[in-house]
Amino acid sequence: MTTTKKGIVLMNLGSPDSTSVKDVRRYLNEFLMDERVIDMNWLARTLLVRGIIVPFRAPKSAHAYQAIWWKEGSPLMVLTKQLQQAVQQQVEEPVVIAMRYGNPTPQAAFDELMVKVPGLEEVIAVPLYPHYAMSSYETAVEYAKEVHSRKKYPFKLTFIEPFYNESHYLHALSESIKPYLQQEYDHILFSYHGIPERHVHKTDPGGKHCLQVNDCCNVASEAHKFCYRHQCLTTTKLVAAELEIPEHKYSFSFQSRLGRDEWLKPYTAPLLEVLPSQGIKKLVIVCPAFVSDCLETLEEIAMQGKESFLAAGGESFTLIPCLNLHPLWVQALAGWVKQDTQSWERTVADSVR
Repeated sequence: MTTTKKGIVLMNLGSPDSTSVKDVRRYLNEFLMDERVIDMNWLARTLLVRGIIVPFRAPKSAHAYQAIWWKEGSPLMVLTKQLQQAVQQQVEEPVVIAMRYGNPTPQAAFDELMVKVPGLEEVIAVPLYPHYAMSSYETAVEYAKEVHSRKKYPFKLTFIEPFYNESHYLHALSESIKPYLQQEYDHILFSYHGIPERHVHKTDPGGKHCLQVNDCCNVASEAHKFCYRHQCLTTTKLVAAELEIPEHKYSFSFQSRLGRDEWLKPYTAPLLEVLPSQGIKKLVIVCPAFVSDCLETLEEIAMQGKESFLAAGGESFTLIPCLNLHPLWVQALAGWVKQDTQSWERTVADSVR
């Protein structure tokens, strides 16, 4: 029996190289100029991003990164490298990391694997996004495919699909949450990264279901394979069911809104200011869209969100860490790339949407 020579790439969002305004500006330009993040024509996007958003946002973002930066570097980078090492201990194939924005690039990761595995035949890429969205999973996959094609690499490139409803992921997430529910709490909020409503419309294959059919996320449709909102709601419900959380004690919301367009609702920030007036004084919050703690969890939620909630009359605010290096999460990743999960399906690059 022949064994295919393989390598593994863990793909995360990325981070600035440092907290300097210069590095943050460079990172934001790359991130926001992505047509799957700000989906308008190149000229309009360039004028908006480079003429308005980045000049004003870079100094503020640099300050925010400074507030959460670790002595080892960016939390997201540090945690992703640690995850790489943890997964490597459980699989034989070499494991490397790549970022959609910033460093290391997919090309650097592919080149590293080519050196580590002479005659490399297949690379299994794992986009570390549980849910499908244009601005996360899709852009990571399409960028990796573009690099693979442009550089004419000889190996086959395959991807792990979004894992929002995969049993091992759900169990790992549930177990990471469970200890924080042993304390007295009024409510647990599942806060997901937000996306514009137009992105949901664009990923609807038929263009007639998402945000158009009444109770669309609970009405069966082929659109659910690409619907971020449906997948976030599914994760929420399945985790709540596993943890036996009563319906009145949990809800979901969407954070990180940018611009004035309509994004998925409800919005996390204003909700945190309202919950105390509704009798929710002791709040637990979890951010399942992120598998590694980052600016959006450590600064936006743990700092800004907590301040808003307590200022509005809240008494306690507990942010549950992301999966990070949770043993069950590491086991799930290792199992997927080893194809030990029978219900899992890896998709060849050309067939990924």
